[in-house]
Amino acid sequence: MKTAKFAIGQVVRHRLFPFRGVIFDVDPQFSNTDEWYEAIPAEVRPQKDQPFYHLLAENDETEYIAYVSEQNLLADQSGEPVRHPQLREFFNKTADGRYEPKDRARH
Repeated sequence: MKTAKFAIGQVVRHRLFPFRGVIFDVDPQFSNTDEWYEAIPAEVRPQKDQPFYHLLAENDETEYIAYVSEQNLLADQSGEPVRHPQLREFFNKTADGRYEPKDRARH
């Protein structure tokens, strides 16, 4: 099993499609339905044996929840805020623009 490359609260973008989002959960390997997996065209279907990420995602038109394989994600370097309406449920935005999980333990 691979170690996740991206972290909760990190802003990422899709390698192939025009959307980006904030990671709010990670599955160490594929954990969705076979029906969902088979609906992905074979030529772009990712391997199941890698981390998959749940994103509060957005594109130019809408906001939604996405489930994306690690191989299809890149760190977003734009510095632009994410506008997803559920961000406040999961994260606090820090002064430097990062997204910090709300349930994070403090010392």
